[in-house]
Amino acid sequence: MKQRVPVSQIMTKNLETLTTNQSLYEAESLFKKHGIRHIPVVEGKKIVGVLSYSDLLKISYADVTDNEDTVESVVYDMFTIPQVMAKVPLTVTAETTVKEVVEILAKQSFHSLPVVENDNELVGIVTTTDLLNYFLEQY
Repeated sequence: MKQRVPVSQIMTKNLETLTTNQSLYEAESLFKKHGIRHIPVVEGKKIVGVLSYSDLLKISYADVTDNEDTVESVVYDMFTIPQVMAKVPLTVTAETTVKEVVEILAKQSFHSLPVVENDNELVGIVTTTDLLNYFLEQY
């Protein structure tokens, strides 16, 4: 296995993001349209949080089979993205190694890390799926 691989080589760079003034309906639409489970929340280019699909499921009591196009839940009208997102998420830089990212995620209950540069500017995200795909390539 390659040693000292920077996370910049495996992170997702073409990101879908949300702002704090968007709705949870918009968030759910992005999750389903792009088949993703984590969306960074930004103010300008700076990361302020991460919203996960499981965060939506926790508040909506959604049918986890995804048979419906949208979650039928008035709960989305009761909450905002800032109320549901993980605030001030743990971040890494593009130079952080894959090994270091694995060590961080192995100790945490979340499954993604925003990648930042220059004063908390979002440049990517690395997820457990990115890591699994990287390890599969090694075989």
